[in-house]
Amino acid sequence: MANEKDRSVFEQAQAGTVTTDGAPPGLHRTGLQDTGFFGHPRGLATLFFTEMWERFSFYGLRPLLVLFMAAALVDGGYGFDRTQASAIVGLYGFSVYIMSVPGGWIADRLLGLQRAILIGATLITAGHLSIGLSGFAAPGEGKLPFFAGLVLIVLGTGLLKPNISAIVGDLYPEGGSRRDAGFSVFYMGINIGAFAGQLITGALGEKVGWHWGFGAAGVGMALGLLVFWMTRGRTLQGIGTTPTRHPDPAVQGRQERNVKLTLGIGLAAIVLLFVLAASGTITIDAQAIGRNTTYITVAMVVLFFAYVLVAGGLSGDEKKRIAVIFVLFLFAIAFWGAFEQAPTSLNLFAADFTDRQLGGFEVPATWFQSINSFFVIALAPVFAGIWLALGRRNRDLSAPGKFSLGLALAGVGFVLMIVAANKVVAGGAGTLVSPWWLVGSYFFQTVGELCLSPVGLSSMTKLSPRKYVGQMMGIWFTASALGNLIGGLVGGHVDPEKLEQMPELFTSTAIYLFIAAAILALLAIPIRRMMAGVPASNR
Repeated sequence: MANEKDRSVFEQAQAGTVTTDGAPPGLHRTGLQDTGFFGHPRGLATLFFTEMWERFSFYGLRPLLVLFMAAALVDGGYGFDRTQASAIVGLYGFSVYIMSVPGGWIADRLLGLQRAILIGATLITAGHLSIGLSGFAAPGEGKLPFFAGLVLIVLGTGLLKPNISAIVGDLYPEGGSRRDAGFSVFYMGINIGAFAGQLITGALGEKVGWHWGFGAAGVGMALGLLVFWMTRGRTLQGIGTTPTRHPDPAVQGRQERNVKLTLGIGLAAIVLLFVLAASGTITIDAQAIGRNTTYITVAMVVLFFAYVLVAGGLSGDEKKRIAVIFVLFLFAIAFWGAFEQAPTSLNLFAADFTDRQLGGFEVPATWFQSINSFFVIALAPVFAGIWLALGRRNRDLSAPGKFSLGLALAGVGFVLMIVAANKVVAGGAGTLVSPWWLVGSYFFQTVGELCLSPVGLSSMTKLSPRKYVGQMMGIWFTASALGNLIGGLVGGHVDPEKLEQMPELFTSTAIYLFIAAAILALLAIPIRRMMAGVPASNR
């Protein structure tokens, strides 16, 4: 979950030039005076618990999706082909990340941060309610509220996720190490929510009924909405209540009209597409849509970088740094494309080919998804200490060096899965392997994540020209979005009826991770040269 510190954390909070309600830095002195939450502003408690419950709901729902959609009708599922179910999960993850970009823009220009969070939390709660109630629909009619619920969650997360992090930054107008510590506390809430959500919803979904798990995720988000609604007035003290405003009222009015028009067109297009699909007028092929979305998104990113390099008004050194960002973007896609197989291929492997008996209790397959959050909680302070110790000795790895190490460690995690998959193939259908193969794989992937993700976020802000910081953070999370999509497109190739596909999938994943790590290691020296002007400790 180390990629959870999103665009607005760095675009607005770390930049520190303007508070998110348009006031100059220092107008809100909450951060200097208020120490009511473990030495931090009381507003951090509001944001901590809101985000914790939102992540409880998101990560509680996500691993259930592929298992539910691929389950046979007699088992309460939809009986989808595994490749289609996995691709839907990939498209869902992609959409959640991509929507944070317009979500931040809408909050900045129209709603203000607090209203955006409230509306987002309400939409997410409604989405979970729709998914939970779909189980009570007549046979064949449950898919409509189910997929409507997913759409509502995507829209709501786009409004909530980037903007709640932006308010965290505004709690600390003084900046400095106290704000960094505040984000660390906030980030711990993310992982606590993710860890608990997958345990609780997984147990209910697999042991009691799918829709009990979906409903539990919705209850979590409802609690988060309640926390924010009831406490924001006295803890946030007006931070984020108004959008950024242009000093010229005519320009401000024109900007608001443009936002409303764009928002209306976008929502109308989503509703039209949903109605056409629900009525059977168009047929949705998730695999085909996922592949085309990948190609189109990559093409758009390439064109964006070309525009910035050619017509962005940058100096020679700035162009070199933009080129470095593009390189890191490509290798980030490679990492997240493997890492985000967790809710698809690795989740299916846990369900079908892992010995989950513990005494007389069968461990739910979704509980394995919580291993990553556990390792992040346990190891993040360790890695922070390691990087600080290496820095004091002037032996810290460069950004591309840490990227390369992260890719290689993730590759080791998939080597373990190759061994486990081959054991299943050798034993034939019905063979179950030790759960330690998955635990070991998640361990190496998490260590790789801790090497790559924080460094990538930091590099975007340090390398980006000031006027492109926000856009480059959007590019970074586009890499995460594409990783979710790729993980969904390939993740359905874990199937008891097609055993031979599993070793092939894990082998190809490990090979491209190792190749990517080797290429980036070779590029480390020229990349450091291109980062001229960036302080050595930041390279």
